[in-house]
Amino acid sequence: MPKKGKKVSEEPIIQQIQVPVATPVIQTPTIAPPTTIAPPTTPAVPTTPAASATSEPTTEAPSAPLKDDTTNFIEVKSPMIGTFYRRPSPDKDPFKDVGDSIKEGDIVCVIEAMKLFNEIESEVSGKIVKFLVEDNSPVEYDQPLFLVDPS
Repeated sequence: MPKKGKKVSEEPIIQQIQVPVATPVIQTPTIAPPTTIAPPTTPAVPTTPAASATSEPTTEAPSAPLKDDTTNFIEVKSPMIGTFYRRPSPDKDPFKDVGDSIKEGDIVCVIEAMKLFNEIESEVSGKIVKFLVEDNSPVEYDQPLFLVDPS
């Protein structure tokens, strides 16, 4: 131990450390040879349509006008990704129900995105015909939320 007042000289300590270096193993993906997919073959004799030929006109008649009617409806689409809510809070009534009239600027639903509840205003006036999304469901950008009859 050095005495008081004496200078202590320090010598640099040099140590050599060897680190093993692993050589990287590179694997190249194998490419599958191109294949041809044959188109689906249709049976020469339709068995199912012939059996239900008598019931088809009765079921097609209501569905054909329904398709024409839906073309007159306006789809209200989601402006963002999030969770769709029909009501402002779980204990409150929905903003709008099927059959309710709406006008431009009415709040029709809420979409929660990143813990923010965004009120969605209607861009059209009319009557709500059908909700296309269940309450408390995730929605994508530009996904139809409900149908509005503008007449």
